[in-house]
Amino acid sequence: MKRTGDTINLNGALYSLQSQAEKNIHIGGRTALGLQGLSHYLELYQKETLLFAPSGTNLPLWFKKLDWETKPVLIHTSMLQPNIGLIKFNEKTFTINISNPTRAILECLELAPKRFDLQEAWQIMEGLSAQNPKNVQEILEHCNSVKALRLFLFMAEKANHSWFKYLNIGHLNLGKGKRSIVPNGIYIPKYKITVPKELS
Repeated sequence: MKRTGDTINLNGALYSLQSQAEKNIHIGGRTALGLQGLSHYLELYQKETLLFAPSGTNLPLWFKKLDWETKPVLIHTSMLQPNIGLIKFNEKTFTINISNPTRAILECLELAPKRFDLQEAWQIMEGLSAQNPKNVQEILEHCNSVKALRLFLFMAEKANHSWFKYLNIGHLNLGKGKRSIVPNGIYIPKYKITVPKELS
């Protein structure tokens, strides 16, 4: 329902899904980074809104039918529990759940390289210098994507962030064996991943 004269935007509709329908759907990835002023490609972020939810969670028909200002894209993932690494984003009269920077970049890395450019991810990581290592550690310990974790650690160390040295990497599930993220790339022995040559 809406009052006469009210204009409903996508964030308002998302608020109703989160607070009234109690759906575990949140804004994440590049969109969440853009809302926090951390995206390098604002035009791309404005064309679509990335929504993340556990498998089996669907958008209601009314949500999908409405003509929003940006295109909502729902991505199902079990990489992190729905309540880990979320923050409140303030609209004028309500708040919605979005990914904090650590969760958001992990969501980007989980989508890379097919649905997210690794060079863009690296540029974003370079800007994440003001993270709290305890918060980062907690999120990383709950992350079950080996690919995203290894890429995150590789990029964070490469960026030489001061918080990186406080992470306890031994508590993270980095899996076993090698991961080829891209073909014909450069192998990084420490993290057992093959990354694009321009990132080496």
